[in-house]
Amino acid sequence: MATTPTATVLLLDLPQAALAGIDLLSFTTTPKFQGVRGLPPGWHFVFTSTNSSLSIRHGVWFRVQGTREGPPEIFVKKWDAAREELDDETDQAEVLRWRGNLGSIWRERLTPYRQTVPQPAGVDDLSKQSPTVAEEHEDLDEGFDWAKLTSHITDLLLSRITGQARDHWSLTTGSSAKRDLDNIPGLSSVEDEIASEKELGFLPIDLKRTWRAEATGRERTEAARDRSWALGDIVERCCSKQYGVMEVLGELQFCFLMILTLNNYSCLEQWKRILQLVFTCTDAVKRWPEFFVAFLATLRLQLQHCQDVEGGLIDLSGEGATLLKSLLRRFKRGLDEISGKEKSEVMDELEDLEDYLRTQHGWQLNDSFVKHGMLELEDGERVEMDFGEDDEDEETGEYAPVIVNMSQVGDVEGSHKVAKGRLSDSASDEEDEQELDDMDARY
Repeated sequence: MATTPTATVLLLDLPQAALAGIDLLSFTTTPKFQGVRGLPPGWHFVFTSTNSSLSIRHGVWFRVQGTREGPPEIFVKKWDAAREELDDETDQAEVLRWRGNLGSIWRERLTPYRQTVPQPAGVDDLSKQSPTVAEEHEDLDEGFDWAKLTSHITDLLLSRITGQARDHWSLTTGSSAKRDLDNIPGLSSVEDEIASEKELGFLPIDLKRTWRAEATGRERTEAARDRSWALGDIVERCCSKQYGVMEVLGELQFCFLMILTLNNYSCLEQWKRILQLVFTCTDAVKRWPEFFVAFLATLRLQLQHCQDVEGGLIDLSGEGATLLKSLLRRFKRGLDEISGKEKSEVMDELEDLEDYLRTQHGWQLNDSFVKHGMLELEDGERVEMDFGEDDEDEETGEYAPVIVNMSQVGDVEGSHKVAKGRLSDSASDEEDEQELDDMDARY
């Protein structure tokens, strides 16, 4: 039966039994494997490593335009054994030669693109499936999540982060922003060299300073509590005019997918920084409600894929979720301070996220609830008790900070006492910074 060529990516000269993958799917290659056919329009990410146990992986972003006119799109990537990374074939004569040979390798050496398709019994991995069996199961394809996970990634964003300006945006497991280089555990000198060559240009999020340079006193305190100014400043200085604040969401998507596919440490750190910035904003909700709705929806989808990472990205049922729980509770309290249509739209999406976390992982994001369990005393006796939430961590109860007018506190000259639970402007600044350190440490 005649076949109609479709968009294809060729992965040539891969080592035998190499780890390879595209988007949300990874597999072990066989000698016959030369690429993936039937690519749908949109963004795609291919990645590979010399074997499945090696930590360093190399990957490339590219985009299928999906035009109906002209020949099908073909992307030729070759494995450079000396540098152990994928190169783009830039020789157009060579690309045309491979285009002309597609018919001869179509069924035997190219596997069809699909995501989340149930594998037939007895089939271990993608490369071992025969084309006939695979095509019989193509009709089982359901709407998969990759398109949603990449919905705000753009060529401008990829060029900014990777420093490359063509349809071949590459990076490795060791690629890193400068600020994270010294913190990557276990990097050898060779890996450090790779990381230096692939520096990542992330948005400059500084959680230690979220106020304008001229700010003093109360303004600094309020900007530390509500980081809306910092978010707006980053959008104004660093994001493209075309995409604006949505570029922050695009970077969140990029970082998450690079954690999934490459186990990239620096992307994990930036992903956490973006969450800490966005979920400590309140005034910005009124300015960009559509951004926060999309941000919450994206995070919910990402959390559903956390277990795609070996060992799990976040232990959503254990201690690993401490930071995210704290951020979501803080964000929810912040929404109580605003009103209007903007709040209702964001609250609807937050409730969907909360419902998912409650039903799937047993989370409670309300400030007031009790935990029921058994407490073992020093003498071994077990007592059934209700445990309240630690309100010191949540900054509620008697530990809640209160901003007061300094003129009222300073009426008595030489007094060094301030009412319990109240913070002067200077002390508040120090506690703000300590709070951020503590949040990072708890995570």
